Amino acid sequence: MNAEKSGIEVAVVTGLSGAGRSTAAKCLEDLGWFVVDNLPPELIATMVELGAQARGAITRVAVVMDVRSRAFTEDLASIIKDLDARGYKPKVLFLEATDDVLIRRFEAVRRGHPMQGDGRLADGIEAERILLTPLREEADLVLDTSALSIHQLRAKIEDTFGSESAQRTRVTVLSFGYKYGLPMDADLVMDVRFLPNPFWIPELREFTGLDGEVRNYVLSQEGAEEFLDRYHELLRLIGAGYRREGKRYLTLAIGCTGGKHRSVALSEELASRLASEDGMAVKVVHRDLGRE
Repeated sequence: MNAEKSGIEVAVVTGLSGAGRSTAAKCLEDLGWFVVDNLPPELIATMVELGAQARGAITRVAVVMDVRSRAFTEDLASIIKDLDARGYKPKVLFLEATDDVLIRRFEAVRRGHPMQGDGRLADGIEAERILLTPLREEADLVLDTSALSIHQLRAKIEDTFGSESAQRTRVTVLSFGYKYGLPMDADLVMDVRFLPNPFWIPELREFTGLDGEVRNYVLSQEGAEEFLDRYHELLRLIGAGYRREGKRYLTLAIGCTGGKHRSVALSEELASRLASEDGMAVKVVHRDLGRE
C-alpha cells in the first residue's frame, strides 16, 4: 500500500452478506482505521481525498460496502480503479462463506437476505454470489469465514491490516487503596496487603512507593519477589490467551491499604517487567497517590 505517496492508507471491505463484514469493520476501528459503512460508491474518492488533506488526523480509511448500494459492482469497481490511478492503492478485502453457513447465520438472526425479494433465502445468496464474482476476482485478499470464529476472523484481519503497535495488548497497571474502594474497570485485582506496611515506619511514612527508600523496603520483604515472579508468569499466560481471543486492553489493579506505598512500588516493578514482554504496551496509573 503506497501510504508514503498519498499520505493515507485505503482499504475496501466487501463480500457476501452474512460473511462477517460488520465484524471486520469493528476490528478495523479497533486497529485505528477510520471506518465508513455503506458509503455511496461515488462519494468514496471524495472522502479519501478529504482524509488525505486532514494533515495527519486521518491516516487509514476503510470503506465497508455491500449490495445495498446503488449500481454496486460497476460503481465500486470503477472507484477502486480511480483510487489506484490517484496513487492511493486501495487494498480490497472480500469476505465469503459457504451457502449452508450463510443460511444458518441468516436463520439465527431471523433476517432476510437483501437480494432475496419474494424468493427463497438460498436464491438471494446465489444471486449475490454471481453479482459479486467480478469483485472477488479482483480482491487482494479473499477470506472464507465458514469455519472461522469471530476471534479467528479478527486475528486474520489484524495480521493483514494492523500495525505492530496496534496488535499489541495495552496493559494498564493501576495501583489503588482499598480504603477508597475497588477500581470499577479492573480486569484483574491483586491484594498486596500481605506485605508489611511502610506507613508504620516513621522514617518511611511520608515517602511513597515511587521513592527508593520505600521501594527497597517493600521489595526486600519476604514474599515480595516471589509474588512478582509468579504473578508475572501468570500474566504471560493470561496475556497470550487474551490476544488469541482478540482482547487488546487489560487493566491490572494492585491494591494496598491507602494506595501510597506497597501497591505503588509493586505496580512500578510489575510494569517494568511486563514492558519487556513482546506484544505488550504498558503504562502505570497510581489512582490514589497524593490522597491524604
